Amino acid sequence: MSRARAAGREALGVLAVPALALLIALTVATALLAAVGAAPGRTYLTMLEFGLRPDSLVSAVNRAAVYFFAALAVAVTFRMKLFNIGVEGQYHVAALFAAVAGAAVRLPGPLHLAFVCLVAVLAGALWAGIAAVLKVWRGVSEVLSTLLLNYVATAVVAYLLAEVFAAGSTSGSTRELPPSARLPQLTLPSGDQLGSATLGAVVLGVAVHVLLTRSRYGYELRAGGLNPVAARVQGIDPRRMILVTMLLSGGLAGLAGLPDLLGQTYRYGMDFPSGAGFTGIAVALLGRNTPAGIALAALLFGFLERSALILDIEGIPKEIVTIMQGVIVLSVVVAYEVARRMERRRAERLVREQASPALEPTA
Repeated sequence: MSRARAAGREALGVLAVPALALLIALTVATALLAAVGAAPGRTYLTMLEFGLRPDSLVSAVNRAAVYFFAALAVAVTFRMKLFNIGVEGQYHVAALFAAVAGAAVRLPGPLHLAFVCLVAVLAGALWAGIAAVLKVWRGVSEVLSTLLLNYVATAVVAYLLAEVFAAGSTSGSTRELPPSARLPQLTLPSGDQLGSATLGAVVLGVAVHVLLTRSRYGYELRAGGLNPVAARVQGIDPRRMILVTMLLSGGLAGLAGLPDLLGQTYRYGMDFPSGAGFTGIAVALLGRNTPAGIALAALLFGFLERSALILDIEGIPKEIVTIMQGVIVLSVVVAYEVARRMERRRAERLVREQASPALEPTA
């Protein structure tokens, strides 16, 4: 009974923090809306009505798939107390090389898609590998290196696109991918197109969950993140784990650009959608680095992003939604830190209470 009660308390704690973050974000947004002269109630009702339309829901789910891939890449490194801020650069590098490689070969449909995905994974992993090598062999913080590599990636991608891969192109982009390299679209009864990347995200989420919770690698990842010294005693090489984890994170980041590349644009150009890498950090934090939590957080961010489109039409600043997203992340970080400290104090109190009888003098 006590075990079930403890499990229920833990589940309540997991849900309480995101709920508190949403409440704080709504409070801040309400105050800002009132400050600019907009009626908060009418604004939220307008967002709900527009966001719950069938085409809006499909659009939100399609966008959530992109955020899901990016957040998974961040979550894997979080498990080992690493911080990959370079997902943005990694998926842009991966999308560029995947677009070039996919347009250069001719293969049957399934093989062509698999080839493009493999190129994206390898390109993202190799770009993340730069930060891993700097971390392992030179001791450079991955926070600093991955952040700066975003700017390097932007410059490298712009140069390669202008001087090599899109040189002479009137559109300023790579060649268009053939139909065999495009993701099929699922036509819903409403006529809306649901990207098949969503199904891929579900499969990948299950695979990552199994990898992190049911494999030796997942155990070594958690052990290395919780206590590197104890992990080394058990034969776990922290340098190898850092290298493998960063490569895995970069590979997952490489997939973040594929829903747009293979499902919408079919080419890479300077107008390729951006920002998913940084949003992925927020989604991973809100989802507590678990695939299920990340999926819910990605859907929330996709819904908010879609709902914001109606605000400009109504004369309401759509930046309110961006502020809400930022406040949600800040609230989650603060709430988790407060919860962690309270849990640590509770554990210390229990230890003192259990130790006090042993310290009492015997008659």
